[in-house]
Amino acid sequence: GSTIAVEAAKGFANAASYDTYRPSYPAEAVEDLLEKLQVAGVAKAKIVEVGAGTGKFTEALAARNEGFEIVAVEPHEEMQKLLKSKQLKGVKVVGGDAMNLPIDSQSTDAVIAAQVDPYSFSSRTPWESTLKDILWSVNDDHPRFRDETWRQVFEKQLSSTPITIQGADPLFTLPLGENSVNFTDWSSSEATWERFRSLSQITVLKGDQLENGSLSMGTLYTLGLPQFRDEA
Repeated sequence: GSTIAVEAAKGFANAASYDTYRPSYPAEAVEDLLEKLQVAGVAKAKIVEVGAGTGKFTEALAARNEGFEIVAVEPHEEMQKLLKSKQLKGVKVVGGDAMNLPIDSQSTDAVIAAQVDPYSFSSRTPWESTLKDILWSVNDDHPRFRDETWRQVFEKQLSSTPITIQGADPLFTLPLGENSVNFTDWSSSEATWERFRSLSQITVLKGDQLENGSLSMGTLYTLGLPQFRDEA
């Protein structure tokens, strides 16, 4: 069966807060990804979303005109429940993870794992620089999206020759493409703090560590602009 790290199980226990304070995905980014996957405009295309969470990206898929047939795979029970409660058209929510997909072989047109990177905003202003410092100061020695170790999957394939790629039977031969879309999300100081608390490595903090983070966030709003930038 699927497994989930203890930190993730605890960090994402408040699925409602995660769903409320995490941003959605800009339509431009969604369209670009689906075009690269060659499913944009394909009616009834079968899509598997791995790590669907509470359905931030799932909602964007379900709202499109293609009428996608979507299987949303999520290992966290609370997130599963919340996603199911949305009753999104064309979406079947199941338990599982990337290593335990309840999907038949060669039964889907695209597999997607969506993630908004909360660490990639710019540092053009002192406010944004300090905000980034707060995020990066929390280090629990667990690999995070910000560490970009996931890129190694593609880089190792790129370093192979066409002959060795064929012999190795790799999971990925080449990345389909790369693009970034900048967008701005405006929030109050309270909402921004709750947003950060939805990050698992911050949610699991206790006592002084959590209080210090809250005070730092309040200071930022006193001194700077309440602007938070994302990259999808």
